[in-house]
Amino acid sequence: MILIDVLENVLVKNGIVTAFLFVGLLVWLSYWFSGKFTQGRLHGSAIAITLGLVLAYVGGYFTGGSKGLADFPIFAGVAVLGGAMFRDFAIVATAFGADLQTIKKADFIGAMSVILGVVISFIVGALVAVAFGYNDAASITTIGAGAATYIVGPVTGTALGASSDVIALSVAAGLIKSVLVMVGTPAVAPLIGLNNPQSAMIYGGLMGTTSGVAGGLAATDPRLVPYGAMTATFYTGVGCLLAPSLLFFIVRFIVS
Repeated sequence: MILIDVLENVLVKNGIVTAFLFVGLLVWLSYWFSGKFTQGRLHGSAIAITLGLVLAYVGGYFTGGSKGLADFPIFAGVAVLGGAMFRDFAIVATAFGADLQTIKKADFIGAMSVILGVVISFIVGALVAVAFGYNDAASITTIGAGAATYIVGPVTGTALGASSDVIALSVAAGLIKSVLVMVGTPAVAPLIGLNNPQSAMIYGGLMGTTSGVAGGLAATDPRLVPYGAMTATFYTGVGCLLAPSLLFFIVRFIVS
């Protein structure tokens, strides 16, 4: 009993280390499940995100708190690990890893596919938000951004001061899109000629969800993954740039 108390005390006092350990185990379990039961067709990242959302709900349900699983003292570090600081750091780190010469390989069509993908996804998400009764610019823009990816949504919502409920909806919208792209890519690939690096770049730019595109292309042809993931990565950066600025101003002009 004393050993358990000591272990719990250590885990609670080192919350961020515990959070890294917990997330690492969760990701490992998700990728194991993906390979064992879906043969990689359902990407491990999508399973991990889904499990994270379920655990957040369970944590909030049992504790009555507002931070999900982080309301348990032993998982308090999860709130820091999943907070805005680490999220924005990951986005900036990804942007610094981009190579201008790599962007040029996608050519003009690849660049345009990224912009069109962001705008089209945003419009669809914004229309769905309006259909469900949201009428303020910040909420509409946040949900529209979430339809782009589940990273662009929270970044946009935080920048615009959207409510936590709206930000959560934007994450859910991006997650659903990621899973649909992941599962649907192998089915539509023969119909759209998704069988070469050029088409993979355009597809990644239009769809934008990196995990969804990577998982879908891996199930279609693993050799196409680097090309689709490349433009999909830039998609997130373009979305984070356009959604809280230009697209928000357009939405505010329309709704006002």
